[in-house]
Amino acid sequence: MIRKKILGACFSAAAALGASYAGVAADAPATRPVVIKAAHLFDSVSGKLIDHGAVVVVGNKIQAVGADVTVPAGAEVIDLGDATLLPGFIDAHVHMSGESSDNWYKDFYQGVMRFTAEQALYAARNARVTLEAGFTSVRDVGSTDYISASLRNAINAGIAEGPRMLVSNYAVGSTGGHADQAPFPPDRIAPVGPLKGVCNGPDECRAAVRYQIKFGADVIKFMPSGGVLSLSDPVDVPEMTQEEMNAIVSEAHTWGRKVAAHCHGDTAAKMAIAAGVDSIEHGSFLKDDTLAEMKKKHVYLVATMFAGYWVGQKADTFPPAIAEKARAAAAHIQETFAHAVKIGTPVALGTDAAVEPHGRNAFEFELMVKNGLPAAQALLAGTRNGAELLGTADKVGTLQPGKLADIVAVPGNPLENIAATEHPVFVMKDGKVYVKKT
Repeated sequence: MIRKKILGACFSAAAALGASYAGVAADAPATRPVVIKAAHLFDSVSGKLIDHGAVVVVGNKIQAVGADVTVPAGAEVIDLGDATLLPGFIDAHVHMSGESSDNWYKDFYQGVMRFTAEQALYAARNARVTLEAGFTSVRDVGSTDYISASLRNAINAGIAEGPRMLVSNYAVGSTGGHADQAPFPPDRIAPVGPLKGVCNGPDECRAAVRYQIKFGADVIKFMPSGGVLSLSDPVDVPEMTQEEMNAIVSEAHTWGRKVAAHCHGDTAAKMAIAAGVDSIEHGSFLKDDTLAEMKKKHVYLVATMFAGYWVGQKADTFPPAIAEKARAAAAHIQETFAHAVKIGTPVALGTDAAVEPHGRNAFEFELMVKNGLPAAQALLAGTRNGAELLGTADKVGTLQPGKLADIVAVPGNPLENIAATEHPVFVMKDGKVYVKKT
């Protein structure tokens, strides 16, 4: 009884402290209506551009959208001039808890030596610059020590600034695979198990999924194939059995979580699709029949071409085993995406930010267009499609009355110059303005 009273007092104090911090860190959305105007508005329902666009925001919701909206009495009017209004951008593949530098060996050392609390401060910085880049929603598909889940909670509480986050906690995969830790000598580092996502056999894999959900996962990420930036596994071979993949996907779906499958290799992707995944991440070596099967089953490709481009540029700085994989993935990933465009595979924007710097996410739009996706379709991939994949289409992804006021403006016309997405002049999330350059 005494222990329960002490715990109750601690929780009450923590709640009060959190409330006081939330009040200091983030202003509530203004109750006065706000009207944002610009020369153009991108309608991500139709995929078309509307001239003389305007969005009316009341509180944290969109009240009206279009070229002929009525300006409410007493509204604040923000006229952005020669710019285009769009829904807040969505990145379906980030790792907010870390960021690579130009020195792999330095990063490896820091990953071992940094305290979790210290790394969380870097994660908060990454979240802020991502939001300022116009990305108001992200799906964080893998972190350690629950840093990303904690960051999500802090953002939701108003004590940190960043995008709306869906997180997976630890990625799920096999011993020695891309989800496992580096090959440290076994007498120095204890092996990890399902609690941290490492599993062998269907039962352990179900347990790994349940652990991630227990500690707050919104989505499940698993590793059917090898990875580029890991030391001990080939990049393009299956690392899990069909039974293990089936267990992961069925368990996650039973708990109402979508599943993202990290697949560079084609065979592993076929197995993951057969298991019922919702998206294939990377897809560097996917073949046309696999892309066609994804179209048939409406499985999204999240190509992360920016990451492939980045590691290709930096390959000479990696250890030899990683450098070889980086060059191979970089040589194929954009070609695979171009084939996906021709076949009509559903695509959603994802960058793998952390492999490359946070805050530069919009470069993925440019790579999409470069590899055959029309500019309007690229914008849909980073707005409406992303919301559908994340399961948040009822709240974000389009500028429509009743949805959350996540609004971005970029200079000029992005259908004519997609690189404009890299330079937002206005960012609003949930009715609060974070960037305004007028």
